Amino acid sequence: MKLGIIGCGKMGTALLRGILARGICAEADVCASDAIGAATAALQQLHPDVIVGSNEAVARHSDALLLCVKPYQIVETLKQIAAAGGDPLVISIAAGVSLEKMQAAAGAEGRVARVMPNTPALVGKGAAAFSLGGQCTEADGQTVMTLLSAVGHVEQVPEILLNAVTGLSGSGPAYIYTIIEALADGGVVMGLSKAQALQLAAHTVAGAAEMVIQTGEHPAVLRDNVTSPGGTTIAALAKLEEKGLRSALIEAVRTAALRAEELG
Repeated sequence: MKLGIIGCGKMGTALLRGILARGICAEADVCASDAIGAATAALQQLHPDVIVGSNEAVARHSDALLLCVKPYQIVETLKQIAAAGGDPLVISIAAGVSLEKMQAAAGAEGRVARVMPNTPALVGKGAAAFSLGGQCTEADGQTVMTLLSAVGHVEQVPEILLNAVTGLSGSGPAYIYTIIEALADGGVVMGLSKAQALQLAAHTVAGAAEMVIQTGEHPAVLRDNVTSPGGTTIAALAKLEEKGLRSALIEAVRTAALRAEELG
C-alpha cells in the first residue's frame, strides 16, 4: 500500500508509527507533508526512508491518505488533493467536519472517510470509530479498519453516531484521568504516598479494563465477583451511588456528544 500523511503532529505520527510497526506498509512507501518543516524533519529522524513532499505530491503518491490537520484546514487541503490528481482514499481525523463538507471539497468522485480517534492511540491503546463517505467501497472500509487497528480498537458506525463516539471514547480519556486522580487522592488521604497512590490507581484502572476486554463479561458481573456481602467494596459502592458517580458519567458523555453536535 502506498500511504500518505498530511499533518505530522502527535496523532498523525502515532498512527504512522503503529502502521509501520504492524508491517502494513514499508517506510519507503510513505509520503508525508506538513506546513511546519520541523515536523517532517522529526518524522524523518524516526523513519528516514519516509518521502517528504508537498500536499499535492502526497496526493499523487497515495492509495490511502491520512489527513491529520486542524478542522479549519480540512476543506482547503481536500481541494488541493482533488486538484493534484490521483485517487487516494482520504481518511480525516478532524472533529466536526462532516462527510458532506468533505465530499463537496473532494469532488463528486472523491473517496472520503471520517475518523474519531482518541489520545491513547499514542501508546497503541486507542479506541476509534469511523464512517465512510458515499463513494467509498467495502474495500475502503477494510483499509480504514486495517490502518486504525494498528493503534488500538476500531468500530465502524453511521456518521450520525460519531458525536456519541466523541462523547464516549473521544473525550473519555479525560474522564478516566479524573477518576485516576481522585482514586489516588483517596489513597493519599489514607496515608499512601502520591507516587504510590497514582501507580496503584492507574494500574487498577488498566487492569479492570483489561478484564472486561479479555473475559467478555459484563462489567456488572465482574463487579459482583469482587463484592462480598457486608464487605468493604459494597460499602464503597453504596457511597458512589449516593454521590451520583454513575449518573455523572452518563451525563458527561451526553453533554460532550451534544457539544460536538453544536460545534459541527
